[in-house]
Amino acid sequence: MGFASYERKDLNMKKYILWLLFAAVAVGTALYKPVKDALNEQPVDKNISLAIYRGNSYESAVYNSSSARLHISIVRVTGNKRKEVWSQTCDAKLLKQFPSADKAMAQTITVPRVFSKEHLEVTYTITYDSDGTQLQMENDEVVSGNDCSPILNISI
Repeated sequence: MGFASYERKDLNMKKYILWLLFAAVAVGTALYKPVKDALNEQPVDKNISLAIYRGNSYESAVYNSSSARLHISIVRVTGNKRKEVWSQTCDAKLLKQFPSADKAMAQTITVPRVFSKEHLEVTYTITYDSDGTQLQMENDEVVSGNDCSPILNISI
């Protein structure tokens, strides 16, 4: 009776270890590719093209003393971490001095080493000023790590 009980416990232990080994192999197989891809992922340089232009003709006399100032910033977001990677403020100009859409001011910003798990947030603020009265308008665009060379049109 003592040996039979011991053999039964030994057999149960072997079954338990076999199932545990099978489960470990199954979990390892399921996790292998995502972990391998995450470890081997190569970052890419992300190019963001900006096109800045006036959206209206602003020919009316009411716009003769109206100007706009533009502030643009790009923030890299990884999980819950945020880091500003680029920022620029354009000097105030009269509205009619901004180019039309067909002659837009173009600029390309390169953000180096962006991983697919990250995204970039492009935020721009236009501050309109007309005889001392100011109006701020803010807009933002999210560029995921998978987007290739997005173009952001900024209409003044």
